Amino acid sequence: MAVPVPRQRAIPAAESGQAPAAPPNGGSVRDSSESRTAAPRAADPSENPTDRATTAPDRAETTAHTNLTLLLIEDDPGGSPIVPDLLDQSGKPIRVRTARNLTEAERLLTDDVHCILLDLALPAPGRAGDGDDELAVLKHVLELAPRHAVLALTGAHDAERGAEAVRVGAQDYLVRDELDGRLLSRAIRYAVERKRSDSAERRLAEGRLRAQENARLERGLLPTPLLDGSPLRFAARYRPGRSRALLGGDFYDVVRTPDGTVHAMIGDVCGHGPDEAALGVELRIAWRALTLAGLCGDQLLGTLQEVLEHERADDEIFATLCTVDIAPDGRRAGLCLAGHPSPLLARPGRPARLLPYDNNGPALGLLPGARWPRMQVELGAEWSLMLYTDGLIEGRVGDTGERLGQDGMVDMIRRQLSAGLRGEELLRTAVNEVRDLNGGELTDDVAVLLLDRAV
Repeated sequence: MAVPVPRQRAIPAAESGQAPAAPPNGGSVRDSSESRTAAPRAADPSENPTDRATTAPDRAETTAHTNLTLLLIEDDPGGSPIVPDLLDQSGKPIRVRTARNLTEAERLLTDDVHCILLDLALPAPGRAGDGDDELAVLKHVLELAPRHAVLALTGAHDAERGAEAVRVGAQDYLVRDELDGRLLSRAIRYAVERKRSDSAERRLAEGRLRAQENARLERGLLPTPLLDGSPLRFAARYRPGRSRALLGGDFYDVVRTPDGTVHAMIGDVCGHGPDEAALGVELRIAWRALTLAGLCGDQLLGTLQEVLEHERADDEIFATLCTVDIAPDGRRAGLCLAGHPSPLLARPGRPARLLPYDNNGPALGLLPGARWPRMQVELGAEWSLMLYTDGLIEGRVGDTGERLGQDGMVDMIRRQLSAGLRGEELLRTAVNEVRDLNGGELTDDVAVLLLDRAV
């Protein structure tokens, strides 16, 4: 069965500050009672006072426009002249609409209304829980118009209730017997600006809370390496491509299994949004669980592909991956590549070089039933092994528009190693230099992982 969709209201003028222009003849403009400057006419007994604005062509309101619009909610708006002629700060008339109850008020509360003047003596509609609540009508209005400025109108001996109305949510309160045009005009302007300021401050506070929660969540999703008992030293550098994000589609992890083998992994989900970041976290956690369960090489990558296929939002999503498993003696390693750049190996007295990538398998999620050969690599007694994502090599080089590429990255690391850089300092310098060569921040995520074995 079709369900009616409620009409969504636009942002009210109380927050946007937009309203029609003012009329040229001055004076306040009333929507639901006769204009003070209009010629008197006989009332039509069948006519609703709140509808006169749209049925009387001789009314000033049909052609007049104003910067501010006030909605007066008072049970006898025509019987007592509560609101005098009003002018805004620029001398233009303030339009006044009147409503005798909350039902009329809801109909007249269109998006061009800036402020509501509510008579607290107005009877509140019956509702469970209201009881003897003297401010029930105000609470109803605040629920009805949460984004509008509200002024409470009280009697001469009701100042305490007016102050309580401000504590409940009104922007200010006014005493009926003390009203004059200048005071009310100033109160309306103040209430509108205070509501606008309060709304902006609330949105800013909510944005800060969301940012703090997101930052805590993203920090918690970054891995803590499990290397207890291993002589290897670990360093990592992470820079997401998304603006103001802490986590991107790149992911990495390092764990040591009970047999003394150190397993390291780095990967990259295609794309840069929060969905890709979430999928990267899922794959990292799945890799850790499968590795600790004893899976390795082709069996592990095949299972990860199944995870990716079930968790991705679109069949076009894929992920590249590089895994290494370093033997307990630290001198050999197994290498599996799933569409990912090959790691860089640096050893004393030899130039840094890329490990072989002839048997590079396809990225995860591209080919059902794919296989990923595991290559045996000799590391030696002392070495540094750097795993990285393509964000490190796809940055531009100056004004040439060319990519840094793997060859440029290898030359850069060789130079930095020759300068004596190691560990965290090496990674920090490498990422900063790539960013500088690019002429600014990199658009792609960058993750770099470094494992060192010293004799």
